[in-house]
Amino acid sequence: MPHGKVAADRNDPRGLILDFAGVLTADPRPVHRAWCEAEGLHPEAWRTALGDNLEGQRLYAALEIGQIGQTEWNEGTASLLGAHVEPSNLMGRAWTGVPAARHMAALARSAKEAGYRLALLSNSFGLDPFNPYEHVGIWNLFDVHVISEAVGLAKPDPAIYQLTLERLGLPGSACVFVDDHPVNLPPAGDLGITTVLATHEADTVAKLQSLLGVSIDLAA
Repeated sequence: MPHGKVAADRNDPRGLILDFAGVLTADPRPVHRAWCEAEGLHPEAWRTALGDNLEGQRLYAALEIGQIGQTEWNEGTASLLGAHVEPSNLMGRAWTGVPAARHMAALARSAKEAGYRLALLSNSFGLDPFNPYEHVGIWNLFDVHVISEAVGLAKPDPAIYQLTLERLGLPGSACVFVDDHPVNLPPAGDLGITTVLATHEADTVAKLQSLLGVSIDLAA
């Protein structure tokens, strides 16, 4: 299908829903490991504090749905990482080196030019003092923003997918959703949304080009 055109069949997708971290950014894990080493921590300290430590899990879950802000999260998580870790803008310091996924952003722009409605569906990791969406420069790409911190819901709660469809004004059967966490896909699929597991950026973009009927230059 030519670039800039959407198939006329009314059953074709007309909405593109994108996760943020790991989809519109590169895989953050290598950056987090390097940051930990620069801070004098074990390379897996970030992953362990956020994912394995029960208090770290509680803090992150509270941050995702806006029960606490990023500043409070910074303070609590810094203490889990180590007494020498400075809490000031902890999230920003760990994330600032994560690059944008520029081919995925280009794919989103092409889809928008082709007439798709775009939604950003992201489990938040705080907006202040570090705003990851502004940092990567993708906020204005989207017609709809569903950020877990702002709506008090987080993936994989089915309600957040339903809310996204309502804001898009589209049925699930008209939409494609991309996320890098397998657990976040089934609730979307239950609503009739076509789901795509984000893996390597080039592979994911190639799959979406075929699925949506839009194209970008991957060599650019």
